[in-house]
Amino acid sequence: MAKPRTFSGIQPSGELHLGNYLGAIKNWVADQEHYENFFCIVDQHAVTVPQDPKLLRERTRSLFALYLACGLKLEYCVLFVQSHVPAHTELAWLFATITPMNWAERMIQYKEKKEKQGEETSVGLFSYPILQAADILLYQPKYVPVGEDQRQHIELCRDIARRFNDRFGQTFVIPEAFIRPQGARIMSLTDGTRKMSKSDPSEFSRIHLLDSPDAIRKKIQKAKTDSIRGITFDDPARPEAHNLLTIYMLTSGKSKEEVAAECAGMGWAQFKPLLADSIIATLEPIQKRYQELWSEPGYLHELMRENAAKARAVAEQTLQKVRDAMGFLSLEGSLT
Repeated sequence: MAKPRTFSGIQPSGELHLGNYLGAIKNWVADQEHYENFFCIVDQHAVTVPQDPKLLRERTRSLFALYLACGLKLEYCVLFVQSHVPAHTELAWLFATITPMNWAERMIQYKEKKEKQGEETSVGLFSYPILQAADILLYQPKYVPVGEDQRQHIELCRDIARRFNDRFGQTFVIPEAFIRPQGARIMSLTDGTRKMSKSDPSEFSRIHLLDSPDAIRKKIQKAKTDSIRGITFDDPARPEAHNLLTIYMLTSGKSKEEVAAECAGMGWAQFKPLLADSIIATLEPIQKRYQELWSEPGYLHELMRENAAKARAVAEQTLQKVRDAMGFLSLEGSLT
């Protein structure tokens, strides 16, 4: 039987951090043999806010190399850059013509970002979820691994697919959000109630995958804690304790019960060096492989070219079905 297909996308608008790895990429790597995977670096989403062109190109290449360094294997996945596959923007436009305005207006993330950007809010930011739906549906996946904060966007994608199918005939698979309960939300080191984010202005809120050991130790040392003796999971009054224990559990490979027993009698002065060492040991092989790949730009470029061709072959097949269903005249074959 064919493996179920998955699609995942991530922006190259900042450095990957520990939350990205533990919440998503580590799981992708662990399960990659069981699925037919499409991983997309969504650089066209990144430009919904101003970007430095040179930095965007560098971050896109870096993210491609870092995905591979984290353990994604090209025999199990297609790893490609969104802008290398023109079908994404064409399908987004076609979806925009059938998507009601109020569907896009209800998106919570758009409302939040609009408040920050004010009059500088772009049409692209408003239509971002429609492009996201095109990204996904081009590859007809069964599952879309996402964080809880993206659930609403996946529901919009499903609504668009159903609307298209109802209007033009069965064309799209209706994808399912795949949200893992454990480790899906790694929180900020400076605020245990907020998700770790590359957009946070404080560098001490997150650990980048390419941070040096000294930088990691410094950030963990400064991580927000409390004055309660003993470190425990699941106390609503202690979100930072829960977050740091979760990071230790996921980087050490120990069970929740093992970590709870090990750390119950510890103070923060004893626990923080232990956590820092665990993170450093987790990231060391990733950083080593990344440096090897980054030192061979020609090899990286060729991998990008090969994978873009694989993605285009699948995306164009879907897009042609859409064109035919909507009544566009093709120059291929007969005109009758």
